[in-house]
Amino acid sequence: MALFNHVLAPGRIGTLELPNRVIMAPMGTEMGTHDGLFTEQEIAYYTERARGGTGLVMTGISAVSQDYEVINPGLCRVDTDASLPGLTALAESIHAVGGLVSLQLTAGLGRNLNVIDPDRAPISASDNPHYADPSVVCRPLEVAEIQVLVRRFGEAAARAAAAGIDAIDIHGHTGYLIDQFMSACWNRRTDLYGGSVENRCRFAVEIIAAVRAAAPGLPISFRLSVNHRFPGGRTTEDGQAIAVVLAAAGLDLIIADDGSYEAMDYVFPPYYLGDACMVPAARALKDVVDIPVMAVGNLTPENAEAALLAGDADFAGIGRGLIADPEWAGKLAGGRRDDIRPCIRCNSLCVGNAFFALPLGCAVNPQVGFERERRIDPAPAAKRVVIIGGGPGGLEAARVAGLRGHTVELYEADTQLGGVLWPAATPDFKKELRAMIGWWERQLAKLPVTLHLGHPISADSAELDGADEIVVATGSLPLLPPIDGIDGPNVIDVLEFHRGAPVGPRVVIAGGGLSGCDAALELAGQGHEVTIVELADELARDMIIINRITLLRQLAEGGVRILTGHTVTAIDIDGVTVSGADGADDVARVDADTVVAAFGVRPNTALTLALAGRANVHPLGDCVSPAKVGDAVNAAFMVALAL
Repeated sequence: MALFNHVLAPGRIGTLELPNRVIMAPMGTEMGTHDGLFTEQEIAYYTERARGGTGLVMTGISAVSQDYEVINPGLCRVDTDASLPGLTALAESIHAVGGLVSLQLTAGLGRNLNVIDPDRAPISASDNPHYADPSVVCRPLEVAEIQVLVRRFGEAAARAAAAGIDAIDIHGHTGYLIDQFMSACWNRRTDLYGGSVENRCRFAVEIIAAVRAAAPGLPISFRLSVNHRFPGGRTTEDGQAIAVVLAAAGLDLIIADDGSYEAMDYVFPPYYLGDACMVPAARALKDVVDIPVMAVGNLTPENAEAALLAGDADFAGIGRGLIADPEWAGKLAGGRRDDIRPCIRCNSLCVGNAFFALPLGCAVNPQVGFERERRIDPAPAAKRVVIIGGGPGGLEAARVAGLRGHTVELYEADTQLGGVLWPAATPDFKKELRAMIGWWERQLAKLPVTLHLGHPISADSAELDGADEIVVATGSLPLLPPIDGIDGPNVIDVLEFHRGAPVGPRVVIAGGGLSGCDAALELAGQGHEVTIVELADELARDMIIINRITLLRQLAEGGVRILTGHTVTAIDIDGVTVSGADGADDVARVDADTVVAAFGVRPNTALTLALAGRANVHPLGDCVSPAKVGDAVNAAFMVALAL
């Protein structure tokens, strides 16, 4: 069994002793009140991560001021004494389970502000265009206003200390207001807060000093985007120079990441970016500062251990991994690495919810945000539950039903569990998605759940006799439109490709949804000449924008030809005929050795319809309406919780 001695070793940040090197990276929850105060829901969420063994839990952003910018509803505020009861409750709750908590403080979003107040311009270091609406020009903060914000940081830190908070983190990355001051691309000032690196960092340095004076003894960390990852933005060398100034100002820890709104996929790295994608940022800072550095970005236990062993970082920042499994650290410490529920890096219900100002959720952990309400308690009476389908919905339903004490029989027609996950997750960038199948298998092996593989079920199957509850999770079927040649020998379904069907050198992907685009990316990486034909005017239009940014960039880098606004009208042995929006005058040929059909899926409703009228039948997942993995998992959890 692998050891994680470096991840589990005690650590120190300033005066604070941590039991291990696992720190929950700051992430917004959107669980605050409309006025920005901590709620019981949010406190329960953070407490569960502390209870799970996390060395230090960091909160999402809390605004220190409403003087020049109003924080979005759902995000937290600590600019008045009204925040003290919630802060105190948070600290007491986390301390009660043996944890430690750091409060992240923000000066605001500046040019990245989500909602523009029509009565006052957004603020920034200089007269920058607003990120989302460049027609709106930001108002440069005046020196007196900068000093007000510095003072507000001190006031907020004093409240945190009075409430029993253990540490303070300063939100200085991703192109938010403090970052706008530190960055030459956004700071064109000619006063003491502009020009040289030292002057551009002056706002941040004064904030550090104000926090130190107001909360003496509390460790201070700072989150820094080492490389902005866009042309004209901060380079790694720029980031190193800034880090040196910040470290000299008295920081106890720097959190190193990359990205900006202009390169937002690095802010919330999707599965396309692979493991440990920002460890080089931490390494760059380790080369120039002598204070501890924390790495973040798609860290698994293995590559977190490797980064600490190599000296690339001193602490492992786990964000979405701790959303997926609050016991991430505790399971490592208990020798249960295989029981850690993988984060599949889909961004759908964590980042995706935040983009719509919805409370945090998770595709693989339906208890996120409902730590009090969705407890898995024993059922009042044990039942015999039959589950038909071993995809994500069926597996999650079996897990929760088994945990509640029901006797579960799961029947899967295929010889392999996972449903479409098993073939669809063949690319290396989706390995965490495939790992979920193994995780479910290991959990079910400990429960009163019997798996029957290669065992199809029909409405009159004897296996259904005597079942108290029947869960139907039969998934979906490929959608094949009536196109001439669709049944030709050179046409394969996208899942057949993932299952290993041979593919020629030139490939047309018919359909530019997520499955088609991922197949194109995989094929291009294998050296195939790939063309995607998509009816809509853009690819993967239902995909979360964060993931889509990386996908489109990597498709372009892979040389994938994209024909949006086109329809496949015929297929023959030499390729496809496509027509564009102009109809008969816009017809073209695309030569191909293989055509991969990725037109989407339709619900597999046959069994549900055949069981119509029978009591206690619960259809869920794609057999009801094709959707994302997270939708099936969350629906399955709720069905099983109600059995």
